[in-house]
Amino acid sequence: MASPFPGFSNSISYEDCKGTADWLLAETSVRPLVGIVCGSGMGGLADMLKDQVAFNYKDIPNFPQSTVDGHAGRLVFGMLKGRPCVCMQGRFHLYEGYAIQKITLPMRIFSLLGVETVILTNAAGGLNQDFKVGDIMIMKDHINMPGFAGNNPLSGPNDDRFGVRFPCMSDAYDRELQQLAVDVGQELGYGNFLREGVYCVLGGPSFETIAECRMLHKLGADAVGMSTVHEVIVARHCGMRVFALSLITNKAVMDYDSEEKANHKEVLETGQHRSIQLQKLVSTMVTRMEYNNTNA
Repeated sequence: MASPFPGFSNSISYEDCKGTADWLLAETSVRPLVGIVCGSGMGGLADMLKDQVAFNYKDIPNFPQSTVDGHAGRLVFGMLKGRPCVCMQGRFHLYEGYAIQKITLPMRIFSLLGVETVILTNAAGGLNQDFKVGDIMIMKDHINMPGFAGNNPLSGPNDDRFGVRFPCMSDAYDRELQQLAVDVGQELGYGNFLREGVYCVLGGPSFETIAECRMLHKLGADAVGMSTVHEVIVARHCGMRVFALSLITNKAVMDYDSEEKANHKEVLETGQHRSIQLQKLVSTMVTRMEYNNTNA
């Protein structure tokens, strides 16, 4: 059955990804070991890169385009505290109409660029009642709701050049990197707003109902959002280490008497408010990571 969205193919070939990676490698001398994905309102992470070489998504062969406010739509190469990095200022979501394989295409390209570790950030609603707006949650696990309905980025033929048919997800989030984040956070004095928890992804773009929030909380989710998990699955399929952070930008509404309403403006404002601390946490982690590439 053809996609209802013209140009959005759900078949992404190894050759297409390799062609895009080769094009990028020919356009920049940076050979990134770390790939960073910026969530809503958190594009400032890319601005920390030195000696930048930036590409608009629309100029990159085979690349999707971001359509959401707070997502600049640029791929930025450069050095972060002396480490070669590539940073996505803006990501892609199911609710934009893209096939799930297209959403996760950048992870395939990261792998072919030589990236060893992926750091993903997102804006999320807090389900855990102990969480406050502005908290940063280290993701230790996820619940993939679209995956329950068969919408998984690994659906379809498997190309062994990327990874195995049935990749393990019990170790999706690198535990050493989680501990590093805790240690760095304590050193930076972030202990009072650094949390750990489980992230649940939904399709969006409508925010969750009260009944849905109550259900997700009972299932064990601490935060809910509309991104990241699909990228994590593909990054792990490609053999990259994964670390992810959720910025709690609003508290999920659990009470029918509440006057609170989730909105995207609040998401962006919280992202800007906490962005400096988040950038410092990530940049410090990057300098302390161990890399397989001896040239790092």
